[in-house]
Parts: sequence; C-alpha cells; structure tokens
Amino acid sequence: MAYATFGAGCFWGVEYFFKQVDGVTDCTCGYMGGDDQYSSYSEVKAGTTGHAEVVLVEFDPNKVSYELLLDIFWSNHNPTTLNRQGEDTGSQYRSSVFFHDASQQTQAISAKRALIESSKWGDKQIVTEIVPTQKFHEAEAYHQDYLAKNNLPSCHISF
Repeated sequence: MAYATFGAGCFWGVEYFFKQVDGVTDCTCGYMGGDDQYSSYSEVKAGTTGHAEVVLVEFDPNKVSYELLLDIFWSNHNPTTLNRQGEDTGSQYRSSVFFHDASQQTQAISAKRALIESSKWGDKQIVTEIVPTQKFHEAEAYHQDYLAKNNLPSCHISF
C-alpha cells in the first residue's frame, strides 16, 4: 500500500470523494502542517495550531495511480482561495498536498503547473501548497466517516 495526504477544506468532503475511488483502501481524517503537539478539533478549528484539516489516503498503486488521486484532489475543491473553502475560512482549510516522497513531490508540482497552464481558473492564482508530510494527528473518532454516519450528502463546494 501507498499513502497520499491532501488538504482541501473540510475533511469530511475530502474523505467522501476519495472513498469512492476503486483502489483506495482507507481514508483517515486528521490534522497536519502545524505544531507537533497533539491537537484537538476545537484547537485546530480555532486556528491556533497551524494545522490543516487533511485526509490520509491509503491506496493500492496497482489499482489507482497517485496521478489520478491528484486529479480528484484538483477537481473537488477550489485551489484559488487562500485559506478558504466555501464558508469555511482560516488556514486550517487551506489547499495542500503533503507529499510522502520525491516522486509524489514531482507529480504534484507537475499537476499544479498543468492546472495553471490549462487556464481553467482564468487569471486566478493557484494557491495550493506542496510540502513534505509532517506528523499526522488522527482526528477524533466522530470525524471518521462523518457524512456516512450521519446520513448526510457530500459537502462538495460549488465554485
């Protein structure tokens, strides 16, 4: 198995989209990119820890490529809004690719460049950060599979 980590706003929607992908074996909501101390949801939501809400995606690279996961990431959030997705504002909702190795870094940079060159977002700047993974803090149990547990539709952002 391999791992990918993405931040694209509220982790419930991010988790939902990746769980639909054949070859994704697990998704875990959590926090990354801030201080190394354990952080609770209330601390992260308050914006005091520097963490982003992220989803750690476990996948079988024989069934799904990292490139396809990047495509899903880019397609399911707005990478032009700094520290914001829809009504969620703050650095904890920033657009982020946390790469696990040099290959992922290269692919993420190439995918971002291709998105910029596509002009899909017009003159808007792509603000997605591409940074090495840091310590992953698993979110509280009630956040895992939140949408399914609460029989809610996806919280997909319209843009």
